Amino acid sequence: MPFIHAEPLLPGATSLKVGAGELIGAVLLGIGAGFGGRVYAWCVGKAKRFSKTRSPLLRVVAGGVTLGLLALLSDQLFDAPLSLGPGVRAVAWTEGSSELGFIGNQTVLLILFLFFIRALATFTTIAAGGTGGLFIPLAVQGILLGHLVQKSLEEAGITIYSERIWPILGLAAFLAAGYRTPIAAVMFVAEATGGGSAAVVPALIAAAVSQLVAGNGSVSAGQKVERVGHLEHRMTLPLASALNTEVLTVPSGASIAEFVWIHAVGRREAIVPVVDGSTYIGLCTVDACAKVDRDTWDDVLVGEVVDRDTPVAQPSWTIRGAVAAMDQSGWELLPVIDANGGFIGLVQASEIVKLEQILDDTGGAPSPF
Repeated sequence: MPFIHAEPLLPGATSLKVGAGELIGAVLLGIGAGFGGRVYAWCVGKAKRFSKTRSPLLRVVAGGVTLGLLALLSDQLFDAPLSLGPGVRAVAWTEGSSELGFIGNQTVLLILFLFFIRALATFTTIAAGGTGGLFIPLAVQGILLGHLVQKSLEEAGITIYSERIWPILGLAAFLAAGYRTPIAAVMFVAEATGGGSAAVVPALIAAAVSQLVAGNGSVSAGQKVERVGHLEHRMTLPLASALNTEVLTVPSGASIAEFVWIHAVGRREAIVPVVDGSTYIGLCTVDACAKVDRDTWDDVLVGEVVDRDTPVAQPSWTIRGAVAAMDQSGWELLPVIDANGGFIGLVQASEIVKLEQILDDTGGAPSPF
């Protein structure tokens, strides 16, 4: 006895036929869903920001008045306040449900009006501070879009083999564009139509086109465009993760002899930042001092041999930016200065390597502070 028995959600969906009309419609659905999902995500973001910046009284009053006007408008157009509710009556109207008295007036223009009225009602609810998910509103918009494409193909005289496929294709395509989940949309169509149905072909086309048009926007504010691996994540860490602020410096007025005996010999540092007060000047190196006559070390100042052309970093940089700057310049370290030229510290290639080892051992990421 099998553990799982798959049955289509739509009765008779396994006998669906796919022709040129279905393929053309799938492309149109993909374009419409992609553009619609993109605009939908943008409007949802704007509505959420509006709800956070306005007083509750203003939001509730303005939202209530707008929703009331939309209900009156939809009642005049469709003989029912189809802008209200989760969308069951709106879907029934598009399908011409005789049980609810919706027969014979589902034109392309009216379906388009209903599509925009329902979307505006959703945005108004969010802006007014209303709570609830967006799955059902997106699904209803997709069903309306599916019927819109179907009616448009019929009025254009293009032959379509099945009216049953369009609502579910529209639903899947719009959800895919709104939530950026194309694979889930195709799987939804496959499950709803019996798995082996030819409806999967237009579903793939609609999902692919919608993703090309939709961009990176999503109605889910916490959704990421892509997942990055451990190495890529580490490269995006702030520069503070590898910044050493406890750095001994040398003033430009010190002699080369002082630099050599205190820093090069005493502390075994071949490269030292030159800082006057808090202002960064450049880097002094043992190689630069070695080119000066040994007998003049007591008289030649560090400021005369300092390298002022070394690249510097800002504290707002990431580790990726620091690595790129060091690779380009050939230096193994990078001074970090503030906007006024004040010295903050050093980032060294050895510290970045050490950071990699620490993260490998702990499996975590350091705090940027």
